[in-house]
Amino acid sequence: MIDILLKGGIIYDGSGNRGLKGDIAITGKTISAVESKEIIDSRIAKKVMDVSGLVVAPGFIDMHTHSDFTLIADGRAESQVHQGVTTEVIGQCGISCAPVNSSKDIRRVAPWYIDYAEHEPWRGFGEYLDVLDRIELGVNVMAFVGHGTVHRAILGDSLNPGECTDIAEMARLVDKCMDEGAGGLSSGLEYYPGSLASPEHLVPLCDVAAKYKRLYATHVRNRDVNYDLGFAEAISTARQSEAKLQISHIQPKFGAPDYAMEHTLEIIESARRYDTDISFDVIPHDWSHTLMVAILPKWAQAGSINDVLRRLSDPECREKIKDNPKPMWLIVKAEKWSDIVLLNAIQNKDIVGADFAEIARMRNMHPYDAVLDILLEEGQHIMSCMWTSKSFRNEDIDLCLAQPECAVISDTVAIANDGILSDHVGSLSGYGWAARFLQHYVRDRKFLRLSDAIAKLTSIPAHRLGLVNRGLLKAGYQADICVFDECNITSNATAKRPRQYASGIVHVFVNGSMAMYNGRRTTNNAGEVIREFAI
Repeated sequence: MIDILLKGGIIYDGSGNRGLKGDIAITGKTISAVESKEIIDSRIAKKVMDVSGLVVAPGFIDMHTHSDFTLIADGRAESQVHQGVTTEVIGQCGISCAPVNSSKDIRRVAPWYIDYAEHEPWRGFGEYLDVLDRIELGVNVMAFVGHGTVHRAILGDSLNPGECTDIAEMARLVDKCMDEGAGGLSSGLEYYPGSLASPEHLVPLCDVAAKYKRLYATHVRNRDVNYDLGFAEAISTARQSEAKLQISHIQPKFGAPDYAMEHTLEIIESARRYDTDISFDVIPHDWSHTLMVAILPKWAQAGSINDVLRRLSDPECREKIKDNPKPMWLIVKAEKWSDIVLLNAIQNKDIVGADFAEIARMRNMHPYDAVLDILLEEGQHIMSCMWTSKSFRNEDIDLCLAQPECAVISDTVAIANDGILSDHVGSLSGYGWAARFLQHYVRDRKFLRLSDAIAKLTSIPAHRLGLVNRGLLKAGYQADICVFDECNITSNATAKRPRQYASGIVHVFVNGSMAMYNGRRTTNNAGEVIREFAI
């Protein structure tokens, strides 16, 4: 007996093949049949759903998010499920919630940490996954372990990248995390403490990822004036360790020459000819977002949150911070304040969506002072304070998307516009990144075929991640399915109103359970923590 029969939809199986009209049968958690020629008998199904004229695709896989703690706070993942996402990969850019030496350290390492969110304590990576497993999750979750978090577990907040014995200890800890279910290793070399590391510190950790045949995903050191050095460093690390390299959100930033993206692809192709396994992903819009605290130089970020706040309140330290010759964003150095927008804040949520030229006028001060004041005012919530800037070139995004191996990611967090996360924003397109990708690049511009775009959201990330039985509509695969209206799929999020859910998603299934029905979210949360990976 079939539990659910999706009848008469246009099936895009995720492989890149063109869509074909057909039926899909769901039995339990899995797809039991996919037919594009033979019609499945409706009489053997408990529930028949007519999806004529709608696209039936695998559930979307977001292979780069920072939902490590927001899923702990609220596992429903509303912003993601509302746009067809059924699987998230957390622990990116060197930032993960585990391992930690004590539960008190969670606050320091967890992205989007919320001190009023109740949660079970953890220390080890496996313990963190166990806590996550006990939460009702709206999406499946695969977790990477972050180099920055491992560094802190071994060296604390030291400005020392580590001696040989420290690096060996870090490698042993990464091995333990992999054994406990980490799906890969990530680094964030523009962020402290990742910015302290060089290949000699990273290769031994990547050796572990290679041993387990898992990905090394990196937010490279530099994507502006020295973009070629940043990408070459990532390739060198992967070459030496023989780890599979995933370059995260590859598009160059403000300050890079116009030819940087084309040159980068040439560098990658050259490395591939010498057997380095490299792939990459891209954020499908020209806004770049990050932690506001990342604008501070390394010395200003060292120590505890209270140490950082003390420096921000010291007039002499503030002047040294503003004189930083190499800020993470050159758009700040260029003082293009009208292209930089406050994205997320707790104490200053009334000005979220305003640009820093506007905020400076409101406060009657220089925009950089407004930046530092806001960080100081956020206090213990400083790690949740986000901003976004118009730092990417649309031409570069197009060039990436034209590459068949390029996956599409959000670089955001799973949140909701109700409940404990209602005041939070993960990125400008956090509520609509996948919807906008299909809307803008497929329907409106016709830059990509729908079949190719769906592959970039499904089979391409699934294959790269080593996900078992996900990413395709195929008998025996998990029933992670997105049914949408290709003519009406739309992102409704804007800078002033970023918390608007996408529209055009009709039905979503997660492990065979209906998470959305007729455009409305159900109460079902059937996501699972993924700990098994293909080798």
